[in-house]
This record gives sequence, structure tokens and C-alpha cells, in this order.
Amino acid sequence: MPIGPLMVDVAGFSLTESERHRLRHPAVGGVILFARNFESRAQLMALTAEIRALRHPHLLIAVDQEGGRVQRFRSDGFVHLPPMGQLGALFERDRQAGLEAAHSLGWLMATQLRMAGVDLSFAPVLDLSRGISGVIGDRAFAREPAAIIALAVAYTAGMQSAGMSAVGKHFPGHGSIAEDSHIAHPVDTRSFSTIEREDLRPFLGLIERYIPGLMAAHVIYPAVDAQPAGFSRHWLHSLLRERWQYQGAVFSDDLTMAAASVAGDIVARVDAALAAGCDMALICNHPEWVDAVLAARSFAPEPVRETRLARLMGHGTVPSEAHFQHDPRRVRALAWVERLRDPRAEADAGWFLNEQ
Repeated sequence: MPIGPLMVDVAGFSLTESERHRLRHPAVGGVILFARNFESRAQLMALTAEIRALRHPHLLIAVDQEGGRVQRFRSDGFVHLPPMGQLGALFERDRQAGLEAAHSLGWLMATQLRMAGVDLSFAPVLDLSRGISGVIGDRAFAREPAAIIALAVAYTAGMQSAGMSAVGKHFPGHGSIAEDSHIAHPVDTRSFSTIEREDLRPFLGLIERYIPGLMAAHVIYPAVDAQPAGFSRHWLHSLLRERWQYQGAVFSDDLTMAAASVAGDIVARVDAALAAGCDMALICNHPEWVDAVLAARSFAPEPVRETRLARLMGHGTVPSEAHFQHDPRRVRALAWVERLRDPRAEADAGWFLNEQ
């Protein structure tokens, strides 16, 4: 069965019959999980196994597991990861330590998810930490594009070593506007030259090193296009695909967010996102809206899109729990977590981290 262009969610700890029916629809290609879908690791593994068994190839299973305040699974053995801004602060004090910590935490986050049957986390955030956007805040690595690039390259390499592809967000940059696209309609009035010189640099830096996925922002940049970036053919096709020759997958942000309403009802939003160049459109928290799209539209197979999305499936060998518990990389990652959680522990942890 083809990988369809819609990513949807489910309500609880296991699938209902109506959800099984919805997820078998050929237009659906992925499932995004939330905190409401997590009770324990055993339950999560049962849920992902149930989702995987519905289709072949299996549906792409994703989550937002950035760390800090955006981490859906954070108990029953899942390490509560620090916000990425703490990696940036460490990098500013000690560049090599920051890079090592980023790689280690990228590996830890991805390994724990892969062991639970999750293919990818929508991470890392590539936005600038300018002290303007409350919704971004310490989710971003740093203020300076060069620091973001260095840390993101290390972090995504850690993810890759665990068999997980990275999805950078929120293209072309949400860090320079105060409004939250979940509840408002953000507009960034700066010129393209300014955006290119600042916010776009981390995205281009990761594209040049081939990041496999990007998520587009629901932000309007009127100096470039009247449509939010996720609905803009200029941003997604003319710039990403044609000028930058980007070959990875592009995701919309959640199309139920307030900022997406400029495109119309949910069917119009999906149409606009896919027409602009998104490979997969997210519809969260409104199963009835998913059903409306499935009733109104059929989507022809698109081999190029499906190939891009298939590359995001988890890959490589997933470690057993016993192997993970004794893996020195886990011990090292936990030491970094402790060091970042409590700066007073930095001196105590330093001897161990420097010896590994």
C-alpha cells in the first residue's frame, strides 16, 4: 500500500475500531503520538506494534520528543531530556563539550523511541533563540546561526547513529516573531535579505549536509509571499526544491492550528499544503476533520513523495533492553543529562565525561 500524504493522531492508549479503519485508508501515511497516548513503555510498545501491523509498509510513527517542555514521553524509564537551549549554553562555555553532549542526547532520545517502536521525532528545532518568540524560547539551541548549525549537526548525527532520521523545524524560521501560531496568525515583516542572512542560515546549513526532513512554519512573511510558509509554493518549491535542490521530505505543521485557518476549511488547508510542496500534511486532535478530508479527496500515488517519506522510517538494529542498559553510550548520555540539569554537578561530572 502506498504511503499516503496525511499524518493523523489517535485518542488513547490503544486503537479503537474506528481508528483502525481510518488508519487503513490509503490516504493516511503516518500517525503522530502525544502524551495522552503514553501510560507506560509496555503500553506504548503495544500501541506502536498495533499501528505497525495494520499496513505494509507500516505507517510512519512520529512524536515531538525534543526535551524540556516539549517531550511527550517522560516517565517509566524515558529520560526527561533538557531543553536544547541548555546545550547552547554549554556550547558557549565549552564548544567541544556542547558538541559531545548534543551527539549523546540525540542518540539517547532516538534510541529510546526506536526501542518503543517510534520511527521519528520532529526534531531538532532550527529556529533562532532571539528572546522574542515565547513558543520557541529554550527549544532553540542558540541565538547565533553558526552555533545552531554546529549543535544541530552533532545532534542529528546522534539520532542517525540510533537509526532515526531528523526533521528540522520550523522552516524558514519562527524565532523572530512573538505570536504563537497555535493560537494566533504570526506575521514576520522583515525583508527576505534579512531572513536569509539570519533565520535561514541554520536550515541551509543542515540542507547542505542533507537533513532528511523539514517542517514548515505557519508564519506569513509578506515581503516574500502573502501565504504562510507551509502554504507557499514560493518557499517550498521555488526556494527549497529549485534553488536549494532539497531532496528531503517536507511536513506541514498541524493544520488545525489557528494560523492555518487562513487557507479555509480543513480540506482547503490540506489542498493548499500539498499544492505548495508539502509531502505530508498533519491533522491533529480532530478525527472528524480527518474523515472530512478522506470523504472529499482521493490522492493519487506519487512515487517521489513516497520515496522521501519512506526514507524517514526507522532503520538499523534496535537494541534489547538489556543491551541498552549496559551500553556505555547510555551511561555517558545520562551523565550529560545530569550535568545539564544541575550546573553545580558540572565539576563532579567532568572527570567522567572527559575520560570516556
